[in-house]
Amino acid sequence: MKDIIEALRGQFSNIESELSEPDLMKDMKKYLEVTREHARLRKILDIGDRYLSLQTDITDNKEMAQDSDPEIAEMASEELPELEAAFETASSDLEVALLPHDPNDDRDVILEVRAGTGGDEAALFAEEVSRMYVRYAEKKGWKTELIDATPGTAGGMKEITYAIKGEGAFGILRWESGGHRVQRVPETESQGRIHTSLITVAVLPEAEDVDLDIKEADLRIDVYRASGPGGQSVNTTDSAVRITHEPTGVTVQCQDEKSQHKNKAKAMMVLRSRILEILIQEQDAERAAERKSMVGSGDRSGKIRTYNFPQSRLTDHRIGLTIHSLDAVMQGELDPVVDAILAHRREEALNENRNES
Repeated sequence: MKDIIEALRGQFSNIESELSEPDLMKDMKKYLEVTREHARLRKILDIGDRYLSLQTDITDNKEMAQDSDPEIAEMASEELPELEAAFETASSDLEVALLPHDPNDDRDVILEVRAGTGGDEAALFAEEVSRMYVRYAEKKGWKTELIDATPGTAGGMKEITYAIKGEGAFGILRWESGGHRVQRVPETESQGRIHTSLITVAVLPEAEDVDLDIKEADLRIDVYRASGPGGQSVNTTDSAVRITHEPTGVTVQCQDEKSQHKNKAKAMMVLRSRILEILIQEQDAERAAERKSMVGSGDRSGKIRTYNFPQSRLTDHRIGLTIHSLDAVMQGELDPVVDAILAHRREEALNENRNES
């Protein structure tokens, strides 16, 4: 392990030299790649230094435990269990840190929530789930920005899109993609019967300007008057924007801002992210199949998670996790769920890595 850490230290030194070159800033895509790799290696080396330091401390303490001075030997022996426990933790942390890294995990996020099966109740739940993610992001100190929202006919949201910006946001939220099922008694239900509805969540890595060369000639841009719930006009000018990327057929729209220019900028941000996701899917067929199976079609069969309100129960069907604190989850207390999923994914990756070794 020491040889691996020293090799990484050499890579880190080379990257620091590369960062000091003035010409690097001329290639913004390369600059972003280098700065992200610099930050990633810095974190690994911090863990590696802790690992090596504890390894040395344990060796020293074992020698002192054999000291002819009984007091020194006793003190060293008492410290050993604590040092060994800390070393085990550092060893585990280092093994995880050395797993193959997906550079997309460092990106910001485009979060899209859509109502599926369930009509008005699905639209209401879609809005609640989007609010849950916004609250979670705020608790983590991330920034959120509403990109677009299409209201439901009786409240809630048919579709709602947010940009979420924060360190490692995509790596943390990527596993939220899929069908989210809700079981509860709607406010309009006079008989007290539990209804089942479904929404879909898509988490996309946000594309940067340097990632893609989107030609203006490939875009069809339509402007129209924004409207609110029920079709009433909320704007007297054609400020809403719909952009279609002809080669891929990807279409996005934005009417959240009163300014056509701002709506176009937001729509382009989502468009780039959707096209980037298509390119990532093409490069990784397995991931494409996984995402398709996760997001599904919006019917009740394609679910990854169930929110049962009468029992205050959340169940993640992929990892068999059940917790009974649904109210807290809906207020943005998602850490117990997200952490369990990330731990499960890390364990899977570690097992794959060990089997390949």
